[in-house]
Amino acid sequence: HTHTSTPLCVWSLLSHSLSTGELIRADTRLLSLLGCRRFQSSVVNYSTLLLEEDMGLLYVGARGAVFALNATDISDSTARTIEWEASEEQKQQCLSKGKDDKTECYNHIRFLQRFNSTHLYMCGTHAFQPLCAYIDEESFKVSSEFEEGREKCPYGPATGYTGLIVDQQMYTASQYEFQCSPDIRRNDPYPMVRTEEAPTRWFHEADFVGSALVRESEGSTTGDDDKIYYFFTEKSQEQTSYYSHIRVARVGRVCKGDRGGLLTLQKRWTSFLKATLVCSLPEYNLHFNVLRSIYTLPGHTPHDTLFYGVFSPEWKNVKISAVCRFSLSEVQRVFDGPYMENQDSGAEGSEYTGKVPDPRPGSCITDQLRSRGINSSTSLPDDMLNFVRRHPLMSQQVMSTEQRPLLFRRTTDYTQLVAHRVEGLDGQNYHLLFMGTDDGWLHRAVEVKGHLHIIEELQLFDQPQRVDSLVISHTQMSVYVGSPSGVVQLPLSTCNRYNSCYDCIFSRDPYCGWDGQDCLDITAQTDRSNLTQDVLYGNRGCDNEPVQHRSRSVMVVDDVLLQCEISSNLATPVWTLDGSELQGYGLESGFRVGTDGLLVIESQPEQSGEYTCHALENGVRVAVVKYSVTVRLDIAATFCPSPSPPTSELLSPRSMEAMYLSLITILGGLCLVLTVVLLYLGFCLRGSHRGKYSLRAAAAAAASANHTDRKRKHRKQQQKRNGDTHKGGFLQIVPREGQPSPNKDPPPPAPPLPPPPQTPHNPLNQSECDLQDFPSPNGLSATLPSVLRRMHGNSYMLLRQSEAESSSPLCRSFTEELNTILEKRKHTQLLPKPNESSL
Repeated sequence: HTHTSTPLCVWSLLSHSLSTGELIRADTRLLSLLGCRRFQSSVVNYSTLLLEEDMGLLYVGARGAVFALNATDISDSTARTIEWEASEEQKQQCLSKGKDDKTECYNHIRFLQRFNSTHLYMCGTHAFQPLCAYIDEESFKVSSEFEEGREKCPYGPATGYTGLIVDQQMYTASQYEFQCSPDIRRNDPYPMVRTEEAPTRWFHEADFVGSALVRESEGSTTGDDDKIYYFFTEKSQEQTSYYSHIRVARVGRVCKGDRGGLLTLQKRWTSFLKATLVCSLPEYNLHFNVLRSIYTLPGHTPHDTLFYGVFSPEWKNVKISAVCRFSLSEVQRVFDGPYMENQDSGAEGSEYTGKVPDPRPGSCITDQLRSRGINSSTSLPDDMLNFVRRHPLMSQQVMSTEQRPLLFRRTTDYTQLVAHRVEGLDGQNYHLLFMGTDDGWLHRAVEVKGHLHIIEELQLFDQPQRVDSLVISHTQMSVYVGSPSGVVQLPLSTCNRYNSCYDCIFSRDPYCGWDGQDCLDITAQTDRSNLTQDVLYGNRGCDNEPVQHRSRSVMVVDDVLLQCEISSNLATPVWTLDGSELQGYGLESGFRVGTDGLLVIESQPEQSGEYTCHALENGVRVAVVKYSVTVRLDIAATFCPSPSPPTSELLSPRSMEAMYLSLITILGGLCLVLTVVLLYLGFCLRGSHRGKYSLRAAAAAAASANHTDRKRKHRKQQQKRNGDTHKGGFLQIVPREGQPSPNKDPPPPAPPLPPPPQTPHNPLNQSECDLQDFPSPNGLSATLPSVLRRMHGNSYMLLRQSEAESSSPLCRSFTEELNTILEKRKHTQLLPKPNESSL
């Protein structure tokens, strides 16, 4: 089902552990992902994406190039390219500064935004000499001379950076030069406005991750101004009982119409304020104080805006991620609250309790101020501006909406996320999130009752690589993923992947509904009256579905495994016998349960009956498979429905056992006869001098030999014969001085003895577990002594071994072997109350 012109995309199943709140990748099945498209070229680092919904174009900024792709199918041949790489001379200058010739001394496109209706604007690092230029949209060519970009673009590809063009004005935040402090700037048009550095620094080693424009002037009854919010992590100087970390996550704000002060804070922001973002698990005293990514989800009104952020703790080399959500109303509440005390006064970490100037410091120009003759920031009084200069930080923290993360995951580093609203069949709006990881996976989740429910986890690349950017297109119903190797386009949902009603409903995908036969995309259906969906609970709307029926007929005291394959890794297997749930799975109960199925240990006639495997998920039991098990005394165990190959009576297990015993008896008799013959020859014919045989003749012949060569030759021959003798386990008969009688031939060599049933010596240097295969009593090929044999992928059959074989350190019994496996697998079993699911 993958597009023929694109490389394979793959997806994987998940299972969930409620105790840690993490998702564990349990069963990786590499399958083609429906609707996957890919674009890549000779360049790398496709980190900057700009989607133009109306034009149907996706602009991509990479290292040394900019591309214009067809948003419907990014893999088609209509892609246009602007090549823009630094010259060799500029690369050499970069190298002379001690920069990395593999990453830093290239032109990385860091900024790509629409400037007006006809042009785009882009900026690149240009080998540590940033430049910017305009792009003509129609011709897709650079339409101007390159401009100096050091005030607009960072020098390096890894420096934290965010930028927006709002009403043809460029707002950026970064550490622009490697020796300067981080800064928020409005570059065009002049005059340029920036943050203050003295006497109080407004930023302390800030690392910017995102920014957002919120048009709070629309529909405002107070004549409020639009605001730009910046999200970053910085070094903390305040100390509070709740928050005492070295680095903290922040949100900052400036007013779009801010032009700086007249004398005080001249060409500096007069409206800048910042506050702390709190994403934590209070019950575990675990704080996620480093912000990795932010996404702004617009609401029906500007005041309904939501911010979704990816956070991690400050610990290095520990992969832990959390997703928290913040509301704009909570951010505004904090900015309207008390200020933090002047940090230069020595009273760190305390709330300011003195008099607050009027107008309120950090506020935008409103109708109330205009009525007082303050029409711009240049008219603000000096006492207000001095207060803003020394008190940029708010005392209260911005708490997440649920007072805890929506999702907390171990062993995962989220790098990017995007979100959008989907209306379900119940009329409610659900937030669907896409989250990229540092090793090239994409998680799709829906927010339900204050938690993120993972729908699926998608593996995007053959080799692990970081997800650098994400963009959602509502028109194309696609999500675009930028990475170091290329761009991947995926559909927002592929409902036809679900094959049953329970799969469709349990997925809780707001795009998918069940019509009685298929799982359909509800956005493509004009008539939705016959569709069933349950995003809120994920367990309603399905009737009983057909169940597989199998039968087993086994011998008494045989161990048999009843296989149960559950499609959802979030489901828990529940077994019943004749309608009653099996309680306890210890050794004394006669049953063991594992991920492969139910093991009946030393089956007895009373264990015959109908066994049913149910998948328990979201409080619903779904019958998966039924087994009719018959324990009998007179037949060998068989496996149904797969028929066993026909065997003849001669090759039946009992016939083979009789043949083996007969062979041992015959060989034993021959050995006994040979022993008698040897004794007769040794004692009755000892006195003969010619034509006779003796066990000591070899030594006498060697002592009487006179010729040195003959003596050496004879000794070598004797040593060779003696070596063969000991190796074979028999005495060698050698001639004496005389020649054998011409009328009597030497007796034929004795046939080799069968190996003794209990011998500590193995002349073939083989393990006792590696003997020849014989048909087992149940008609299947097995190894003697018996070991665990895998059958049909997950089933196992048992061949018993004697006590002597069981005591061998090289072979363990079936029970010991299976117990070891089940004990290991027990740690990966699912807990009874998962709160996330996947396909």
